Amino acid sequence: MPDASSPSHYRSSRLSVRASPTELERWNNAAHALGHVTTAAWVRTLLHDAEISHRSRGDIGSEIRGLRSELSRIGNNLNQLAHAAHLGDAVACAETLQHIDCLKDRTDSLLKTLRPTRTRRVKLPSHSAPVHLVH
Repeated sequence: MPDASSPSHYRSSRLSVRASPTELERWNNAAHALGHVTTAAWVRTLLHDAEISHRSRGDIGSEIRGLRSELSRIGNNLNQLAHAAHLGDAVACAETLQHIDCLKDRTDSLLKTLRPTRTRRVKLPSHSAPVHLVH
């Protein structure tokens, strides 16, 4: 089955959303500020993320924040172990290494659900309307 994120995938269906001119301008500015070539590409990314969140029964952002927090705690543990080793103390690393393996597995699992997005950096003119993003 072809990947929907593939640029060669033929899209034959259309999804329409009515917007006021102000909304459309805000959405276009937000899409470009986030590096998307088109607003449609941004909307596809948002819908894909929502689909993944529903499948995994969680919020991708909170999952990533949780992984980051765990990684920070593991880093602190590693620093403490390295400090103890430099002082000549006996160091037991098995539990920390198990945490690292679990975190790596969770990260790999999360990354498999995400699709790569093609983004392009866009420099907006200084006179463009401010972009308010909510995540």
